[in-house]
Amino acid sequence: MKKITLLALAALCCSCYARLAPEPALRPSEYVSTLVGSQSDYSLSTGNTYPAVALPWGMNFWTPQTGTMGDGWTYTYGAHTICGFKQTHQPSPWINDYGQFSLMPVRGRDKVGETSRRSWFSHQSEEARPYYYKVYLADHDVVAEIAPTDRAAAMRFTFPESEESGIVIDAFDRGSHVEVMPDGRTVVGYTTRNSGGVPDNFRNYFVVRFDKPFGAFRVFNGKKELKGSEAKGDHALAAVYFATRRGEQVTARVASSFISPEQALRNLESEVGDADFETVKAKAQERWDEVLGRIEVSGGTEEQYRTFYSCLYRSTLFPRKFYEIDAEGSPIHYSPYNGQVALWLLVFLHGILGYVPLPFPASEPRLSGRKRQDAGGPCEHLPRKRLPARMGFAGPPRLHGGQQFGFGRLGCHPQGHHAPRRHRHPLRSDAFGPHESTPRGQLHGPARS
Repeated sequence: MKKITLLALAALCCSCYARLAPEPALRPSEYVSTLVGSQSDYSLSTGNTYPAVALPWGMNFWTPQTGTMGDGWTYTYGAHTICGFKQTHQPSPWINDYGQFSLMPVRGRDKVGETSRRSWFSHQSEEARPYYYKVYLADHDVVAEIAPTDRAAAMRFTFPESEESGIVIDAFDRGSHVEVMPDGRTVVGYTTRNSGGVPDNFRNYFVVRFDKPFGAFRVFNGKKELKGSEAKGDHALAAVYFATRRGEQVTARVASSFISPEQALRNLESEVGDADFETVKAKAQERWDEVLGRIEVSGGTEEQYRTFYSCLYRSTLFPRKFYEIDAEGSPIHYSPYNGQVALWLLVFLHGILGYVPLPFPASEPRLSGRKRQDAGGPCEHLPRKRLPARMGFAGPPRLHGGQQFGFGRLGCHPQGHHAPRRHRHPLRSDAFGPHESTPRGQLHGPARS
């Protein structure tokens, strides 16, 4: 009788544990909240993050923008208004951003400037996933959605019935350009916005292509409206307008390049092409599930799963790909060291306080696992370059009372099989460890990112 009682108690305990610690029921990407850590400001950090809509290690991220132009805290959870959906490359608010521009859906031809186009939003209408962002913009009665690729994105805007539905393309200040193309569907331009330390020819070229021809457009340099279809100056903006029915959706396909306008168009056509929004979204989720699913977890609560996968998502945003694929299918990159375009892949590590010395190739089996003809045996350590100061690449200068360090990796990592044979280097993942895990310098200041 005593044995039966003990068995019954054991079965009951196992049953309770199973209810407390179920197997994950959702896809890994569905446990992630990209809003974790975003309730931060200059005086106090809970993470100094923003809700990055991106692919793992992607060249470009996208984020809703609640802060003003140039503010390192581009999105703060306590804010109540959004003024744009920004392409960003920011690793930390202390380092700030580079190559940024934004799109913002509006209702009304007078809603162009950063202040006038702002719209109230609620977190109750906000869905923030790594592969998808959605929010309702109350002042414009518009639903905005984003789905990313490595160097491009699809944006879908659901408009009300209006003759003045529009989208503002803001190339930001400190030198920019926009041009409305004759096809009536495309806007191109560039931004030079950065945080210092860049070559003189630094530009982020972008192309925005709509699936609906616009009926009217306007171009601006700052607050001054210009004649014609082109604006070039300190702060270029373009606004395009559509007549829409209630519930009508307009899709914008957006891509950029640090190399040239032609390469920006190539990135758009190769990564998005004519794919609809749902296709881009589905592919992005599959990619995140593939990466996040490489670590299998069990025995936790749903809250623990959400915490784990939200942290794992954040750890796979960096290091960032800083290369593009040319017409011949070869990897090329714009060099932030000399401003020239060069062969090979370039990947940047970042220098946030929680700097994890995880090499990009080791964390990306699709690249690190490729067969190399000269593989085997000990290998040299990767060449290390100190990154340009304040370019958002985590250079060594003191920033806001603290120091942040980061290093770039060029050419001879396992992707080096793309390079000429004489430059190939076999690598082992343990080649990175002790050299990049040693802390360098101190971090000071009121917040910890």
